[in-house]
Amino acid sequence: MHDVRRFVNSSLRLLAAPLLAFSALAAHAANEVVIGQVVPLTGVIAGTGDEYSAGAAAYFASVNAKGGVYGRKIRVVQKDDAYKPEATVAHTKEILEKDNPVALFGYVGTANIAALNKNNILTDNKIALLAPYTGAEELRVPVNPNLFHIRASYPDETAKMVEHLYTLGLRKFAVFYQNDGFGKGGLIGAERALEKLKLKAVATGHYDRTKPDDIDAAAKTIGDAQPDAVIMVAVNKASSALIKKLRDSGNRARLFSISVVNFKELLKNTGDELARGVGISQVMPFPYNMASPVPVVREFHAAMKQYQPTKTVSYASMEGFIAAKVLVEAVKRSRADPSRERILQNLADMRDFDTGGFKVNFGGDNRVGSRFVEVTVIGSGGRLLR
Repeated sequence: MHDVRRFVNSSLRLLAAPLLAFSALAAHAANEVVIGQVVPLTGVIAGTGDEYSAGAAAYFASVNAKGGVYGRKIRVVQKDDAYKPEATVAHTKEILEKDNPVALFGYVGTANIAALNKNNILTDNKIALLAPYTGAEELRVPVNPNLFHIRASYPDETAKMVEHLYTLGLRKFAVFYQNDGFGKGGLIGAERALEKLKLKAVATGHYDRTKPDDIDAAAKTIGDAQPDAVIMVAVNKASSALIKKLRDSGNRARLFSISVVNFKELLKNTGDELARGVGISQVMPFPYNMASPVPVVREFHAAMKQYQPTKTVSYASMEGFIAAKVLVEAVKRSRADPSRERILQNLADMRDFDTGGFKVNFGGDNRVGSRFVEVTVIGSGGRLLR
């Protein structure tokens, strides 16, 4: 009889163990909101990925320090794709399978997001991807209802550059671009803006996205055309290489770069003298003024100082901070049900959400939350001026 009892008690304990483990996992899951992010932390634009992640991490940390969202802490599962589309797809599939995130956010790169779309990853998994770090028009038209942008498009940026330079009396424009969806989107925007002014580019030159230092042919084509201004739709290394080539050859054209370029990287790669006067379009609030009249900038500085004190304050980290704030708002609106479906719907219904002086407006079929663009210039002493 005692043997029977021991057998029964032992069997019950064996059955209870996995149930208790499952209950513990369920309780843990109920106390957190999992977000997935695949971002380049190594490779040609590792600095951008690191800064974007730091800004987002600062906001998430500030939310978690106050108890999270309705008692749930935000947990970001992050993987490094080194700016390689195939790695973006593989890592995303892994996160979706193993970690069951309620949303994705803050991916970097036009080709990287295009690879997700080609594989139908967002639609098949009924999940939102918020705030990709790209302004490519091909990711906006036609509309992917699962993809939400908070930055203006590359055509918006290049059009703003052309308009600005035209008002300064410049008429001969060249375009330097990365030979992929990112660069071609900016090229199209510049050509459209020039067409409205009854102008055409006097030259265009491109480079391979995997070889950002190999720009000699593009530099010669552009230099030979003697433009008044050059619009650069390129990453940091390629932009820096072109600046050096043109300046070394004596070319003094006005040089304007797109927002994905980090002006501190330009300064490091070219030196203050060559970088001075280079214009950069921006799609986020100016992040370098701690006493800014824009509330979200002051909030950003306070959070970075407290939670990411060793990281760089930049436009990329400012963008990550705002993206995280928009995502947390979508989670808040889900209340007791922060599921993929609810967050997707909450983002789709988000109209005129004020992050603190920077508004994000989705709603209906609109998936472009902002078209804000302003022009900055690198001044003397390596300072960025508005």
